[in-house]
Amino acid sequence: MFAIDTNILIRFLVKDDIKQAELVYQQFIQAEKEKQAFFVPLLVVLELIWVLQSAYKISDQDIVSTLSDLLQMPVLKFEAPAILHQFINSANKTNFDLSDVLIAHAALFSECQKVLTFDKKASKFKHFKLLDETT
Repeated sequence: MFAIDTNILIRFLVKDDIKQAELVYQQFIQAEKEKQAFFVPLLVVLELIWVLQSAYKISDQDIVSTLSDLLQMPVLKFEAPAILHQFINSANKTNFDLSDVLIAHAALFSECQKVLTFDKKASKFKHFKLLDETT
């Protein structure tokens, strides 16, 4: 099994380089024919969120919807799909930064109580705790 990098998913989704997008598409078709899958690390998902937000200005709602669709593709085998499903459910109900929501759910999955942070906005999310001088 091969893992894929963020740029592979970006080409597939955004098609900003037609030749590379077609190459990815052909790889996916070939893998499906051979009943193979590509591994998608959780860090790739985190980076995918960041790139789609910052470079392509994709809305959070569209990103969450896209991730939900990608999870349904048999050619993609995601690391910790349970975390991603929890993330998607939570992201649809909150206005917090998607990266923070994913970090929180990964931490919860690893049996952490909360995520310590200096980020005041993130600390308002129930799975974060603000670390400051008064703590």
